[in-house]
Amino acid sequence: MATKRSQPRILTTTVGSYSIPDWLAALPSEQAVIDATRVVFDIQRQAGIDLPTDGELYRFDVNHPDTNGMIEYFIRPMAGVSGTVGRSVTDEFSRHHPMGFRRKPAGVVVGPLGEGSLNLLADCQRAAAVAQGPFKFTVTSPYMLARTLLDHHYRDFEKLTLALGEVLAAQMPGLPASCIQVDEANIPGNPADAPLAAKAMNLVLDAIDRGTERAVHFCFGNYGGQTIQKGNWKKLLAFLNALHTDHLVLELAHRPKEDLDALKGIDKKIALGIGVIDIKVNHIETPDEVAARIEAVERKVGPDRVRWVHPDCGFWMLKRSIADRKIEALVRGRDLYLGR
Repeated sequence: MATKRSQPRILTTTVGSYSIPDWLAALPSEQAVIDATRVVFDIQRQAGIDLPTDGELYRFDVNHPDTNGMIEYFIRPMAGVSGTVGRSVTDEFSRHHPMGFRRKPAGVVVGPLGEGSLNLLADCQRAAAVAQGPFKFTVTSPYMLARTLLDHHYRDFEKLTLALGEVLAAQMPGLPASCIQVDEANIPGNPADAPLAAKAMNLVLDAIDRGTERAVHFCFGNYGGQTIQKGNWKKLLAFLNALHTDHLVLELAHRPKEDLDALKGIDKKIALGIGVIDIKVNHIETPDEVAARIEAVERKVGPDRVRWVHPDCGFWMLKRSIADRKIEALVRGRDLYLGR
């Protein structure tokens, strides 16, 4: 009788978004989103990914098929946010200039923030119904969301950020995923805001059900192969160590080798997740390349510190043919490194 292989000491996962199937964009419907989510789960499980994501397809918007809904999905349903963005609002936001790559805000805060029609539980339940096993569910950091808004109510960035944290925290209890991941792509370029970002993110992390894995993903931006944020991991060590998380999900494959040195300073109570697949290029990594990237990190931090390997970020900017082969390389490279 065949015996089940033991769980490897280094697990594979994906970060969040996956390439939108062409047929979903062409003929969108609620049933098509469910079917596409099932397909994305199956692709990852067949490749051998230990903890797949739902591809964040629950955020799919036919009016914005070229984005993965990282901002508007969370912002627009909230009470206290207006989606009316005309010329005067756009001009004011451009003068405020909190995010250089956005021409207009995701919304205008006109009153106290509240739940509104935001319902992460319903979308997480929909993913769980077709997941066929453990999976990861993702939520955007309140700090990153705050930087996309024009605030006409709180008139104070800290109050705005913490209010967003409270709204998101209220969404966390009862989510039927084995891992909840908070995503942040702005703080690497704004280390001075680290204490505030950590405070707001910990509101969300502390609200996750006990027994559910807590993860935090950081990258330096992911749009059309561009690195949006400047900076390095060394400047963020105190911030990373202040997070109430079980493991980190860090962009490293597209980063300079010097960034590896900072990993030694991360508190040992926090497991390391390292990016070994570069999502900013179309090159398909070989298993040898993936194994070498894992080895380079373990030489720096020592054995048993790396718990997860994954792509640097989500796959929404890549074609499915590229994404599918990259996750296969991820699993094969991990297996090669561990001698499986």
